[in-house]
Amino acid sequence: MIYRLSWLVLLCILFGCKSKIAELEECPNIVVFLVDDMGLMDTSVPFLTDSNGLPKKEALNDYYRTPNMERLAKQGIRFSNFYAHSVCSPSRIALLTGQNSARHRATNYIDPKFNNKGKYGPAEWNWSGPDANALTLPKLLQQAGYKTIHIGKAHFGPVASYAENPINLGFDVNIGGNSFGRPGSYYGEDGYGHINGARNRAVPGLKKYHGTDTFLTEALTLEAKAEITKAKSEGKPFFLHMAHYAVHAPFQSDPRFAANYKTSGKSEKAKAYATLVEGMDKSLGDIINHIKDLGLGKNTLVLFIGDNGSDAPIKKENGYSSSAPLKGKKAMCWEGGVRVPFIAAWLDQSHESSWQKEYQIVPNSIQQQIGKITDIFPTICNIAGARIPKHHIIDGDDLKIQLGGQINANRSLTFLNHFPHKHRSSYFTSLIKGDWKIIYHYPIDNKDFYELFDLENDPFETDNLAKDNTSKLYEMALELQNELRKKEALHPEITGEVINIRLPFKE
Repeated sequence: MIYRLSWLVLLCILFGCKSKIAELEECPNIVVFLVDDMGLMDTSVPFLTDSNGLPKKEALNDYYRTPNMERLAKQGIRFSNFYAHSVCSPSRIALLTGQNSARHRATNYIDPKFNNKGKYGPAEWNWSGPDANALTLPKLLQQAGYKTIHIGKAHFGPVASYAENPINLGFDVNIGGNSFGRPGSYYGEDGYGHINGARNRAVPGLKKYHGTDTFLTEALTLEAKAEITKAKSEGKPFFLHMAHYAVHAPFQSDPRFAANYKTSGKSEKAKAYATLVEGMDKSLGDIINHIKDLGLGKNTLVLFIGDNGSDAPIKKENGYSSSAPLKGKKAMCWEGGVRVPFIAAWLDQSHESSWQKEYQIVPNSIQQQIGKITDIFPTICNIAGARIPKHHIIDGDDLKIQLGGQINANRSLTFLNHFPHKHRSSYFTSLIKGDWKIIYHYPIDNKDFYELFDLENDPFETDNLAKDNTSKLYEMALELQNELRKKEALHPEITGEVINIRLPFKE
């Protein structure tokens, strides 16, 4: 893959951010603000668009309060069709490696203590996560002169694995990251699980807040701000992987915001979930303000991302719930399981910034062309001047053209979500290519069928065309098969026999 780079970025690649390029302008700071289980509708920012490409508010947008997301969206560009995997560990490892989960093979969320492949899951799936030979984004950024900071949820590997500790994956700092995917408690009074709650999921590195009324989201934010200040004092550009445990269960109410939802008419869990969303949003605002107060705004890029579809505890009706009007939610094969919020913005716009000229972002704009979690790796590497070795295969594209509000005619328009495990939607593979989507349900538990959707005319997946448009079904099934082969994907197994996809009948 060839990337168009200006002389400025080429200098950064050749000499590193710590040498020649520093004489011209400091390398940009990069914040990945990753929110756990946050779907496309868990915000007051409308990501869906109408027929004219303008933002269209849905009912759930009026329920949530995320003023800082609104602020970031006005400052930058949001994507209406940004995809991640349907559960967390596959997406998180895809972000770190630039590889689709079918390729890196951590295709399910990673249980900390036992191999959760599922009854018919592939025996050789990557339960351990990245190993010592894995090439990761923070490792490359370290080589480019960055201070790499991980705050919050990791969930890259199980207990005692190499990937359990983010330090092994290239982070200079790890606060809060461990093998588990949910906190023992959000409450400082519980010691985040150390005092009361699930001790096997007790959040590490926050002892100073134990016994206080500091909510977990706030504690992680305070630690992030402190690390940003340290990086500035050290004279190094920083990469902050701000990975909140929020808004994942347990749905414990953040008392700072509970009054805002008292009369909402929603269930107590749904009210608590909304406070987690608002607390996450406050964290975003606090970090933005801190960076700007340090005078780093024009030199800092923020990428806001959800790791999979929503898991909000909202009543399900006819397949639609917390992602409505999108069908499905976290761990499901439909759009509500894989469409996530994505916003990119420079914090202080400057016409004098060479980096902002190189990676232009159109303020208050919406990009409708597809983007995906694997795009983050090449985008950040190119911005930071981090060399991607030729032997490392990536499944994403640099977002440079799209961030500038243009359509990238050369990028891949496919997204593969391969899930050969048991969950809410079990043993399936889905492929989006352009405006079409195909889902294959493997012949397990009395299933063996396809779903086919025309997303341009049926974005909410109400009309399965698998029986009515057999020619398109066969075409998409071949594409699906080809993608799985290219990525050397593993398939479900029954008594040791691999179950490959069955192509539909060709009329």
